[in-house]
Formats: sequence, C-alpha cells, structure tokens
Amino acid sequence: MSRVPVVLAGARGHGRWHVANIRRLERAGLVRLAGICELTPLNEEEAGGELPEQSPDFGALLDSTGARIAVICTPIPTHTDLALTAARRGVHLLLEKPPAPSYAEFRRMADGVAEAGVACQVGFQSLGSHAVPAIRALIAEGAVGEVVGVGGAGAWVRDEAYFRRAPWAGRRRLDGADVIDGALTNPLAHAVATALALGGTARAEDVAGIETELSHANDIEADDTSCVRVTTTRGHRVTVAATLCAERAGEPYVLVHGSSGRITFWYKQDRVLLQRAGHGPEEFEHGRTDLLENLVDHLTTGAALLVPPAGTGAFMRVVEAIRRAPDPEPLPDGAWRPVPGERRRVVPGIDGLVAAAADTLSLYSELGAPWAARTEHPLKEVSTR
Repeated sequence: MSRVPVVLAGARGHGRWHVANIRRLERAGLVRLAGICELTPLNEEEAGGELPEQSPDFGALLDSTGARIAVICTPIPTHTDLALTAARRGVHLLLEKPPAPSYAEFRRMADGVAEAGVACQVGFQSLGSHAVPAIRALIAEGAVGEVVGVGGAGAWVRDEAYFRRAPWAGRRRLDGADVIDGALTNPLAHAVATALALGGTARAEDVAGIETELSHANDIEADDTSCVRVTTTRGHRVTVAATLCAERAGEPYVLVHGSSGRITFWYKQDRVLLQRAGHGPEEFEHGRTDLLENLVDHLTTGAALLVPPAGTGAFMRVVEAIRRAPDPEPLPDGAWRPVPGERRRVVPGIDGLVAAAADTLSLYSELGAPWAARTEHPLKEVSTR
C-alpha cells in the first residue's frame, strides 16, 4: 500500500505534536509528510527529519505536493477558510478542535466539506479512546440504570505565559474576528465534547437549552473559570465545570450519573471506574485509536470516521452560546490570589467547586460561589447560519 501524502498547516505550538505523530505514522508506512505550511519555514530538527516541501501558501502547497490529507492546526479563526481551501481540491481533513469559533462558521465548514465530498475528522482525541464505546456498552446494558445526567470536571494550572503564547490566546475576538479561546472551548474542550458524547447528545439537534457562567481571574478577555449546563432533548443535564486557575492540577474527567450507579472516565488516561449498586468498584484501562490513523483507515479500507463534523454539533452549540454570552466577568480581587514565584493566579476553593459541579450537575452560582453570573441561552436565539 502506498503511503498517503499529508500536508500539515501549523507546525509550531500544538502543531509540534502533529509533526511527531505524522512522523510516527510515516515510520509505520501509513503516511508521508509531503509538506508543511508555516509563515516561517521549519528546520530539520523542528520537522523531525528530512525537510518536506514548505510554503506559507496553503493552497499552492496542496497543489504542488498532491496531498491527499491536510492536518489543520492553525489559529481558530482560520479553520473554516483553510478547511474549505482543502475541500475544494478534494483533500481530506483532520481539523483541530475547536473546529470553528462560531456555529455559523462551523456550518459553513461542514456544509462545504459535505458538498465537496471529502472526509473530515475533528481533532477531539478523547473520542478515539476505546473507553468511549465500552462506556456506551455499559450504559446500554443497564450497568448503572437509567442515565440521569453527565458531569465533567477540569481543574488545570496555567501561568500567565500561557495567555501570551499567541496573539489570539485568551481572546474572544481579534481584529474583528471571533476567537472564543476560553477554558471550555479550547484547553478543556475535550471535557465538554466527551461529556456530550457519552450522554448521547453529540449532534446539534440533541441540545434543548444551554446555561453558562463565565469569568476570569487572569487579565484576559475570555473565560478561565467557567461552567456550562446543557439540557438535552433526552431530558437530562450535562454540566461541565472548568478552570485554569486551580490550586493543584488535576486529571480532567467525565462522570456518567445513573439511577443505580456511576461511571467515571479520566479521558486523558483512557481509564474507567464503574461503581454500581450490589457490586464492588471495577476499574478498566483502555487503548486508543489515533484520529489521523483512523482517517487514513477510512480512506483506504472504508472504516467509519470516529469524529465527523456532525458528531461535534452539540459542542458547537456550546461554543455559540459562549460566543453570544456577555463578556466574562473579571473576578473581584478577593476571589483570586497570585502564587508567589509561579506567575500564576489561583481561585481559592475552585478545585472543590469544579468537582462538586460535576458531582451534582450544578452551576457555580448554585454551589454558593458569590462571583458567578448565570446566563441562559434560549435555543431559538442560537444562530445556525
């Protein structure tokens, strides 16, 4: 089997992970790194080996390399236009999350990709975990009774430099374009997407209502301490709480609440804990399918895509609600403190609030946080175009 030629757009920052992953699949004989699109060319060390063709012109690079797959890991506002540039050339896509900064841009991308007849995989790596179908099977067999809700928790530590890593970091808008780089939409977006997927509410039409509470301790536009609650058409709630101002960094997780038990999924570790009535706790570790490898498999053998755009529609409803919400409120001075010698800010007590939100499906305001400001988003007001 000939190796599939791949072009990577955005090879620095998080793009370094994609360089290493493409090289891994190259060594396995599955792909060939045919080109890199960057404003400043990479050297051999940065490229992880012999330099492929490089150009700042994405369309021209796709044409000259004969790429069959494009991996797009560029600033969020550029995703849609670059995806459509590839789609018009018949080039299939691995598009980093979040796929777009607004629901209208998401629909423009998804509709254009569908019209072009190319495959598109959205880069929620957690949805490639073998734990996801395993948990769905546990739910289907009634291991925890009826699902009554899903919680998600992400308590992370990020210093001030994190919000200066790129001109768009921590921004809601840049040069008139939406960015929406908040805790729930970018660094902890996996918690939101995974919670929605495990609740059987991955599609846009599965969402009945959304509530948000958005705030920030850092000197940024976007949210760094926030939560969202989605009411689904199935009648249960999905609540995800996130912060980048934790007292201690924790492993993010999703918690499926059943009428007779619960399932905890630490999605970065592919680890599952099943707790149910009449049984002792059971823990499982699972493997993971790489999303680029799955895309190659889809093109060569017809395997089903793990994360097609339709499977991220509910997540994009959340992005749209956050985009349309009032700008996040800065936390009052007494609600956060600097950490000496670490150049970061901490919200005292936030670790417990994040865990409690996932455990009770409550918002911060309902848990007694005096600084939390709730916004309800009637779905009829969410733009679909």
